[in-house]
Amino acid sequence: MQFEVWAPQAGRVTLRCDDVTHALERDPERAGWWRGEAEAREGSRYGFAVDDGPVLPDPRSRRQPDGPDGLSAVVDHERYHWRAQWRGRPLPGAVLYELHVGTYTPEGTLDAAAGRLGHLAELGVTHVQLMPLCPFPGTHGWGYEGVSLWAVHEPYGGPEALKRFVDRAHELGLGVVLDVVHNHFGPSGNYLPVFGPYLTDTHHTPWGAAVNLDAPGSDEVRAFLIGSALAWLRDYRIDGLRLDAVHALVDTRAHHFLEELSEAVDALAAETERPLFLVAESDLNDPRLITPRAEGGLGLHAQWNDDFHHALHTTLTGESQGYYADFARAGLGGLAKTLTGGYFHDGSYSSFRERHHGRPLDRTRVAGHRLLGYGQTHDQVGNRAQGDRLSALLSPGLLACAATLILTAPFTPMLFMGEEWAAGTPWQFFTDHTDPELADAVRRGRRREFAAHGWKEEDVPDPQGPATRDRSCLDWSEPEREPHARMLAWYRQLLALRHEQPDLTDPDLADTRVAFDEERRWIAFRRGDVLVAVNLAAEPAELPLGVPHARVLAAWEPVDKPGADGVVQLPGESAVVLAQD
Repeated sequence: MQFEVWAPQAGRVTLRCDDVTHALERDPERAGWWRGEAEAREGSRYGFAVDDGPVLPDPRSRRQPDGPDGLSAVVDHERYHWRAQWRGRPLPGAVLYELHVGTYTPEGTLDAAAGRLGHLAELGVTHVQLMPLCPFPGTHGWGYEGVSLWAVHEPYGGPEALKRFVDRAHELGLGVVLDVVHNHFGPSGNYLPVFGPYLTDTHHTPWGAAVNLDAPGSDEVRAFLIGSALAWLRDYRIDGLRLDAVHALVDTRAHHFLEELSEAVDALAAETERPLFLVAESDLNDPRLITPRAEGGLGLHAQWNDDFHHALHTTLTGESQGYYADFARAGLGGLAKTLTGGYFHDGSYSSFRERHHGRPLDRTRVAGHRLLGYGQTHDQVGNRAQGDRLSALLSPGLLACAATLILTAPFTPMLFMGEEWAAGTPWQFFTDHTDPELADAVRRGRRREFAAHGWKEEDVPDPQGPATRDRSCLDWSEPEREPHARMLAWYRQLLALRHEQPDLTDPDLADTRVAFDEERRWIAFRRGDVLVAVNLAAEPAELPLGVPHARVLAAWEPVDKPGADGVVQLPGESAVVLAQD
């Protein structure tokens, strides 16, 4: 079997495979690469030693049976026999469902999660978005501290379990999206700098030295990241990737890394004849991210839209701290702005940043499906001190209003696991670092962060405590009882409407028209012949929709169709979806 590794500054590289050492030779055709042959089979353990140093895992390891610090294992992707005949499912018209494998079920494995995919198919979502799967220390964690970017966390089940999960999802008609982290590498098991200049001091990020995208040696680092991305899409038949915090990818080259990545993914889509897509997490509010390359953009297919989340969250909860301040001041006007223009900060002043931020999005050119709209995510729940969901903050009626706004807005909706039944379980920040010093540093840092916001130290869950993860697991008995069952039925009804009414998946942002009354706390908008009205006040409201001939498609509380004057009587904390006849 052929082995190879990039180690441009090494004077000698050896391969240790199944307890036998082999000297590698320089590749005459690729500068900095070493290669050699060795007897190996599926599961063979191996690693590389640079200049007679310790044997380390392969930077491009496909499997880490003993975690990030252990030896790598050979994986033969051709051994798996795929069952599903899958042609893919595109992003336009999609509904995503963010899922953390380790807490979606008490077992916390891919096989256990696959056993619950039938619930999602019945719910009406189209894609499951998995939080990162790369190996990280211990058993339980969020997954954003990975290093082996080509491997699957072993406690989740490893490579074969991911293939079984994807196969089952595809059999049920569900696409699979994977969250990948290119902006930093985890501290545990990070031996990449031993092999080459994967990091650079030219730039710095919140995690320290930046991933090397533009300094000497960056050609190979970019190829490393792109190769990993394509491997998920090709070897595991993943349908799309969510790119974590792309604003932290510092690249001064004329050909930006994200543009190069989008080119490679589009080429693979053409080769495999499957729709593949990239969704960025970005706080830049820069439309160039999601503008096609032919029009001068970077060519990513969509991005998370935190502005919609912030506007919705402040409207529902009244919270106004930190980055919520500008949205809270804007009130329903801020929510209306995001519903019609995508971004709230489109060149406006951001008091949180103490500067102007963003640029306008051209509604006539950017399709609405390129923005993901949501009310909850792993970040927005888990980065609260106690991991409290909206269900811990709002009445069932306001939760129903939130669901209505998310699932009828002109964006690609995304739900966070358990949201559909107003889960009563929190989702907290948890880690399982095996390094005692690192574990203590994370614990102290978490408590110090929230102490600055007035939280008592004892009220902040211990990230390293096993109970923190256990509390965060979904309770699958909840959907069978009230008030959860009613909420689940409402989500199913709204999702069915989204699939039945073409106007609700119309990508034309410019066609959305909004009206609201700040004092009386109602907001309504129209998409084609579909009208959506939400009353956030506790008291009933009369909404002058101006549409006398309309029928009720769905209502949280009983609602009569509008009278001859086009006015609809809407109970307090409720929502209605209508269609104009």
